[in-house]
Amino acid sequence: MLEPGDPAPDVSAPNQHGDTVSPEWAGVAVVYFYPEDETPGCTVEAQQFTTEAESYADAGVTVYGVSTDDVGSHADFAEKEGIEFDLLADPEEAVCEAFGVPRITGRAKRTTFVIVDGEVECVYEGVDPDGHARDLLLDLMDDGVVDL
Repeated sequence: MLEPGDPAPDVSAPNQHGDTVSPEWAGVAVVYFYPEDETPGCTVEAQQFTTEAESYADAGVTVYGVSTDDVGSHADFAEKEGIEFDLLADPEEAVCEAFGVPRITGRAKRTTFVIVDGEVECVYEGVDPDGHARDLLLDLMDDGVVDL
């Protein structure tokens, strides 16, 4: 698994709209891996990142959600939950592999990376999805990574 100080990997994956996304990792980005669309914990986490989306945008932070679900699953999930940030579809597990995220029965283990100017700043493993979006934003402010 990538650790703080490691360079962010070059990755590309389709989002929920079928558009290929290749993050350049300029500025601050949050990449959160989650197991599966429309499951209770993953839904709570996505809803809360959606609720905090304006605060993340105001702080200049780009948010990406990643799971091994396909584009169609992401499209349905995003429409149902009003998700506007990119959900990257990784059914071949290439993005998971690039970040070193463990998988259990083909599903990404819940892991979040903060990337600052192309370098991994911090890693959160085994997070509780309820409250993670807000707690992460507060951590970024406390650590001086972003201002609001």
